[in-house]
Amino acid sequence: MLGRIHSFQSMGAVDGPGIRYVIFMQGCPLRCAYCHNPDTWEQEAGDVYEPEDVVKKILRYRPYFQKNGGVTITGGEPLLQAGFISEVFQRLKEEGIHTALDTSGMGCSDREKINNVLAYTDLVLCDVKFLSEADYQKHCRGSFQTVCSFLELLKEQQKPVWIRHVVVPGLTDAKEHIKKLGMFLNAFPNVEKIELLPFRKLCLEKYEALGIPFSLEDTPEMKAEEVRSLYRHLECRKDTK
Repeated sequence: MLGRIHSFQSMGAVDGPGIRYVIFMQGCPLRCAYCHNPDTWEQEAGDVYEPEDVVKKILRYRPYFQKNGGVTITGGEPLLQAGFISEVFQRLKEEGIHTALDTSGMGCSDREKINNVLAYTDLVLCDVKFLSEADYQKHCRGSFQTVCSFLELLKEQQKPVWIRHVVVPGLTDAKEHIKKLGMFLNAFPNVEKIELLPFRKLCLEKYEALGIPFSLEDTPEMKAEEVRSLYRHLECRKDTK
């Protein structure tokens, strides 16, 4: 089983609990309007690795992340390579290492393959990008119903979940929208945390280098203090820290 990987980050601090070794998988089925990593879109790019080679790389950094941290696999969309991910995670669990999957909930329709990944996953970081099928189609070329089905599966398995939601001026920054997000997530008691992430444009140079237009180029960045003020509108959630 081979996997295509875009890059590695040895000391991630925002991709799950503690210090994380982060693996960015290559390939993504979505085209989100605010994507920061357009260089991970193409499935045939990146470098090819075997699971055991990836685990060997990770183990060299074990003294840094230790027991309070672990490994996060993100993308791109890791579920596009579900078989590879499950093999890597299985080996990591044999080593007693905490595993986190950072996913949009899309990329694989095979329930058995998804279950094989989740069997070795300690935490899921799931992006909930919008709250309607129309907005998902328009701004991501994805499906809200697919995300809902994935969240239902995580609930059935009582898998711990951290939700991530990018706050974009004019798209997802309305107070009513944030309230609706909280109400929607109330249906999933396994959601431990909700992270509101401010929209940024640090990706502009990547789009320019790739010759890809960035549709939100004229949208202002979201101020951190404005995002912090939105957390109180998630008041229907008990755990909005």
